[in-house]
Amino acid sequence: MADFFSSGWSLYITIITILSIIACYLLAASMGRGKAPVDENGDVLSTGHVWDEDLTELNNPLPRWWLYLFYITCVFGMIYLLLYPGLGSYKGLLGWTQVGQYEEEVARVKAQVEPLYAKFLTQDIAAVAEDQEAVGMGERLYLTYCIQCHGSDARGSRGFPNLTDNDWLGDGTPEYIKTTILNGRNALMPPMAAAVGGAADVQNLAHYVASLSDLAHDDLKAAGGRSKFAVCAACHGADGKGNAALGAPNLTDDVWLYGVGVPAIVETINKGRQNAMPSFGNLIGDGPAHVLAAYVWSLSRESRPAEAATK
Repeated sequence: MADFFSSGWSLYITIITILSIIACYLLAASMGRGKAPVDENGDVLSTGHVWDEDLTELNNPLPRWWLYLFYITCVFGMIYLLLYPGLGSYKGLLGWTQVGQYEEEVARVKAQVEPLYAKFLTQDIAAVAEDQEAVGMGERLYLTYCIQCHGSDARGSRGFPNLTDNDWLGDGTPEYIKTTILNGRNALMPPMAAAVGGAADVQNLAHYVASLSDLAHDDLKAAGGRSKFAVCAACHGADGKGNAALGAPNLTDDVWLYGVGVPAIVETINKGRQNAMPSFGNLIGDGPAHVLAAYVWSLSRESRPAEAATK
């Protein structure tokens, strides 16, 4: 807290907190000392509130058991604030912090799980992918860290790649997959409409790109867009087959990450695309990343039909 406010604020919060607890204690004590008011016959007086004709609210003091519990709560609060942070910038006698507890728990878990991954780190990822125990561990890691974006079946969705086919923006090797898991990946295609020309030129180029993968297109417009493809060739290649080193996708296959058809291509040309996968290196460590990479790589080794428009 002292990082954001002056020490005066810390003192202010400390005083207000302590006075509030003391005030609650004194209020309960004062109410506990009172006696029920009675009339000349010794009957407890009511507050004057009556419901349903005969349901009368009396003016009895609070029960002792309730007061004692309230006193215990106040004392507990004072002891807690003495031991743990809670009074402004005061750190507490125990020196406890959320960060410290988190780091201790992470270290404890690492000490338990690192030996499980140690034997796999000495093997190539491709060899790890043949080990059923490792694949099972990798699947659990996938269901924890990857399912949110790539789906429970790993087939992805619009904007999130399908991991079960063999189409990769990079080279798709096990090492590439592990590097992506550890370091993340940023993909960027800038808006290209200004470089292409006017709206008609963008339409023509979109039809030409659609023709590369035999999507529905207008042959006349595609012919007009052929010359405009020069602005795309720097990344995607003159033949449109992409560049793994740059992460530029192949435009001649039937795999599309942001939707199929001329309208989706026009949108990409006009607005560009920007996508990012966060890095998991600091979160899971080298051993789990090694096993997770083996599992992900194994998904595209299995014989299954690649699904279009998902990667």
